[in-house]
Amino acid sequence: MNAPREKKLQCSVCLKKFKDNYRLTVHQRVHTGEKPYQCLVCLKYFTQKYNLSIHKKVHTGEKPYQCPVCLKYFTQRYNLTIHKRIHTGEKPYQCSLCLKDFLDRSSFSKHRRVHTGEKPYQCSVCEKGFKQTGHLLTHMRVHTGEKPFQCSVCSKEFAVKSALVKHTRLHTGEKPYQCSECWKAFTQHSGLVQHMALHTKEKPFGCSECLKEFSSKSTLINHIKLHAGEKPFKCSKCSKCFLKKSHLVKHMSVHNKKPSYQCSKCLKGFLGKIDLVNHMKIHVQDKTPSNVQQLKDFRKIPS
Repeated sequence: MNAPREKKLQCSVCLKKFKDNYRLTVHQRVHTGEKPYQCLVCLKYFTQKYNLSIHKKVHTGEKPYQCPVCLKYFTQRYNLTIHKRIHTGEKPYQCSLCLKDFLDRSSFSKHRRVHTGEKPYQCSVCEKGFKQTGHLLTHMRVHTGEKPFQCSVCSKEFAVKSALVKHTRLHTGEKPYQCSECWKAFTQHSGLVQHMALHTKEKPFGCSECLKEFSSKSTLINHIKLHAGEKPFKCSKCSKCFLKKSHLVKHMSVHNKKPSYQCSKCLKGFLGKIDLVNHMKIHVQDKTPSNVQQLKDFRKIPS
């Protein structure tokens, strides 16, 4: 039996090793973004000629491989082989660290990065690393501004398909995630998880500063801003800042109301009498008894 070939060639970016120059060249396209093979029908690009040949079957509709159990068709023999394992229950790839089993090598390789922390796919713009090439492609849209998924109802665009799916439920009213305790339904799974904490009383998110515990991560994040003194939401009218966006929205209604009191000096309007009295102190420099009387010099605006 021939001994396995030694992996002598190494990628200069992520240091991964390869047996031959062809495999190294194909791999390097992950880092460079090069896709030299183009589909003449939809103009989509691919890193490998083989991937292009598989893609062409999308346009021809060719699926020559059929599952003998459920009669489902596949474009590739390999996909059929993996699919059959759903029926047999076979999971030939096992993680040596957590003993979790997987149907195929690809899923197994992605899982191992959870333990190793390896992020071989790097953004060429900001150098951020990712565990999967799909995550890198999605991230690149942050830099390009590309939003290929559009809502058919309101035409709003999204960078990822999952965001479009969640958004569409606003129009359809669909709430597929239901609480098993009180039957309340939610549009997103995260909403259900947060709601379930009300029943279980579980508070898994703890503040490292004061040790206070919270049922959701978003609530913890808002709480941490209290320690930092951060108030990221600023009123465009009076420059007052708020911890939460909901507080800013509530505050804006103050500016939208019609003022009831008016300063007789500068004609500025105020919602309440006490606000006007405090304002009048700006105009009264000499606070003698006679001038203090001017603090009451206001008039109510006729409704």
